[in-house]
Amino acid sequence: MLTDFLGEYEQKLCTPEEAVAVVKDGDWVDYTSTLGKPVLLDQALAKRRDELKDVKIRGNLIDGPIEVAECDESQEHFVYHSWHCSSYERKLCDRGLCYYIPMVFHNNAAYYEYFIKVNVVMVSVSPMDKHGYFNFSVNTGVAGPICRKADIVIVEVNRHLPRIHGGNDECIHISEVDYIVEGHHEPFTDLLPIQTKETDRQIAEHIIPYIVDGATLQLGIGSIPNAVGEIIAKTDIQDLGMHTELCTDAFLSLHRAGKLTNRRKSIDRGKGVFGCAVGSSELYEWLDDNPGVAAYPLEYVNRPFTIAQLDNMVSINGCVAVDLYGQVAAESAGNRQISGTGGQLDFLAGASASRGGKAFICMKSTYHDRDDGTVHSRIRPQFDGDIITSPRSEVYFIATEYGVVNLEGMSTWERAELLIGIAHPDFRDELIREAEERKIWRKSNRR
Repeated sequence: MLTDFLGEYEQKLCTPEEAVAVVKDGDWVDYTSTLGKPVLLDQALAKRRDELKDVKIRGNLIDGPIEVAECDESQEHFVYHSWHCSSYERKLCDRGLCYYIPMVFHNNAAYYEYFIKVNVVMVSVSPMDKHGYFNFSVNTGVAGPICRKADIVIVEVNRHLPRIHGGNDECIHISEVDYIVEGHHEPFTDLLPIQTKETDRQIAEHIIPYIVDGATLQLGIGSIPNAVGEIIAKTDIQDLGMHTELCTDAFLSLHRAGKLTNRRKSIDRGKGVFGCAVGSSELYEWLDDNPGVAAYPLEYVNRPFTIAQLDNMVSINGCVAVDLYGQVAAESAGNRQISGTGGQLDFLAGASASRGGKAFICMKSTYHDRDDGTVHSRIRPQFDGDIITSPRSEVYFIATEYGVVNLEGMSTWERAELLIGIAHPDFRDELIREAEERKIWRKSNRR
């Protein structure tokens, strides 16, 4: 009964200021991920700036503001890190106030168990239930392993967080918590809707023929995955499943269209599986106390072995650029950090090993320079100093608005020919010349 835990709850309940008093010089503090950001504790910790030195904080896909980063541009007191940048964290990186931690997501739990130090974890949770458990909500994908590694666990109760059913590790018991913080939280702000453009829809139209009835989907975040969801909703494709690192409004759209049933999944049948969720208040309302979905740690969701067990697994992710060798840059533009490795490699490996599975990496064929508006091709001759997210040996389908090509098993000249075929026509002749210089263009190739 709840009354069995009320005494312990009252003993551990404290103000944010009292809780953050445990942080010492040189500590590593973890804010976990997404809506797990501890808003009240972050504000209280920032107020201790002048009495602390070299406190390092980690987060992931966290929206702003992050007070400990904003209050100390000198970074003598607080240093912020992220292992997958949100748009806000990207701006912190641009200002030199955030440092990226490379990480393949299915190894998240192992990183924390074997390599990463956590002195204090501060995580937002939903209110305690009658059994003494706090729910990690849409933060389930990462929170459990971090809390187990931490020397001190502080939970911040946020009544706006949806309570998510889980496969495992979706909760933490009060007996594992050191401090509990309560306070006022504003309702979550809806993210601005992602507007799909004509090129997004064209790319999506090229992918749709590869999706069969009963397929299980992983969709990344962005306009192209959203367009895929919009178009599938208007097709006669049936009985789709969800197995995705990040659950977004695209899956809610598929549910509303009656396409997302999960009834033909090879594993976790009847359950839409995800690790974390970011989206609208309507998305969180759909996930709240919904027995048709299950949140799991990323060590399960993103494990290629798990993904490979799902027949007809279709993975759809985006990238920044591809070179003629098939290398993919998906997390940075030059040396500017944009997002992170995330689960792209996980789902490339897992979906390609699935019976009937397919892994797509999508991009618009061109982009405009932020400074002068010049148009550039996203299919480039060869990367030179760019950060490679996915090696050419792992890349499967590449899609632009000009079509889809499959690079598996293809030689260097075949890759060059296929990729130039889906480049913007204005850049094809130039790319052919570059391929010739690199000895990856046969004289008999098409022009």
